[in-house]
Amino acid sequence: MLRPLLTSTVFALSRALAPQRRALTNAAKNQRRQASRMPESEPGLIWATGTGEPISCKAAVAFGVDDLRPTDIVVAAPKAGEVRLKVVANALCHTDIYTLEGSDPEGLFPSILGHEAGAIVESVGEGVTSVKPGDKVIPCYTPQCREADCIFCASPKTNLCPKIRGTQGQGTMPDGTTRFKAADGTPLAHFMGCSTFAEYTVVSEISCAKISDDADLETVCMLGCGVATGWGAAWKTANVEEGASVAVFGCGAVGLAVIQAAKIRGARRIFAIDVNDDKKAVAEEFGATDFLNPTDEDTPIQQRLVAETQWGVDYTFDCTGNVEVMRAALEAAHRGWGVSVVIGVAAAGKEIATRPFQLVTGRTWKGTAFGGFKSRDEVPPLVDQVLNGELPIDAYVTHRLSGVENTLGAVDALHGGDCLRAVVSY
Repeated sequence: MLRPLLTSTVFALSRALAPQRRALTNAAKNQRRQASRMPESEPGLIWATGTGEPISCKAAVAFGVDDLRPTDIVVAAPKAGEVRLKVVANALCHTDIYTLEGSDPEGLFPSILGHEAGAIVESVGEGVTSVKPGDKVIPCYTPQCREADCIFCASPKTNLCPKIRGTQGQGTMPDGTTRFKAADGTPLAHFMGCSTFAEYTVVSEISCAKISDDADLETVCMLGCGVATGWGAAWKTANVEEGASVAVFGCGAVGLAVIQAAKIRGARRIFAIDVNDDKKAVAEEFGATDFLNPTDEDTPIQQRLVAETQWGVDYTFDCTGNVEVMRAALEAAHRGWGVSVVIGVAAAGKEIATRPFQLVTGRTWKGTAFGGFKSRDEVPPLVDQVLNGELPIDAYVTHRLSGVENTLGAVDALHGGDCLRAVVSY
């Protein structure tokens, strides 16, 4: 999942204004929340605990739009089917910022954000059998229940298990209650079924991908979302083949992962497209053969790509969340068989559009979540490939910080055009 693409100018401006954003008055925050349809957590949100002892720790709590603060919290013991985790490292994703800034229609305040992390199982609730205390795991926002009657888990066509989707979107555990509360007793909402901006969190067993004990959690934490999403978009959703042409719109971590995956598959030509010329060098390092800046010419980027390739690109990927870019990516796809994959998540209320002729003439428009990977089955093998050197990922980490109190520093880093992934170790 991605936040909409920003130009380097906007990145710089956003970084400069970070202190002012954090100093917004409560009235201004409430006004922005209403404008973005970002609700506060339900007044009836209930904190509930399992049979074990609660744990007091620190978390970066989102109290409102652009209001992220280190806070003392209490994390309940896991209930049946749940797992309490000691979070070791977080890789910040643009979706976390997208929600913090008020663009997520499902976002809730106050809440604990974070969904791209590496963790160790601290304790388990009744009935949990797939993980045990001490296991290393990656909590995943796309769960996998593996139940016999789940047609989504049974199908090779999708990874979108709906088992806990309803309550996950409401900021609670499957029983409709929360496992977090502030030190003053205020219940705190969950986020994407993960809530990893905390030293401890509680997730559903079906959201835990058990990984190798040899894994470095401060690196493989990125496989909880961004990097895995880009790989899967190329390998599973689009199924890029050797000799194909590829165009990737947006050269953040996810876009670079698409480029890396396309190169591994043997793509013949890989176009990297970004408004920030500084991305050219890193895109080429990951495997891009060409770099285009849409702002360099008045000619629309889709027309430039069609001219470069005669009929268009075999596979195009939107990694921006910008609906106009999504349209451009589709219209740059090859006449007759081109496939365009939407990865970026647009802001609330946005819609995509194109002329039906673009589809009638053989182009396919597809979307992907978490790259189509079935989390519990397919994340562990990805980690194994990282460990044996088949899938290098160290280059994605451009910033490292330590401590919950530095989560906001990681947010500011991610606003900068030179940051791919900022990892915060706890």
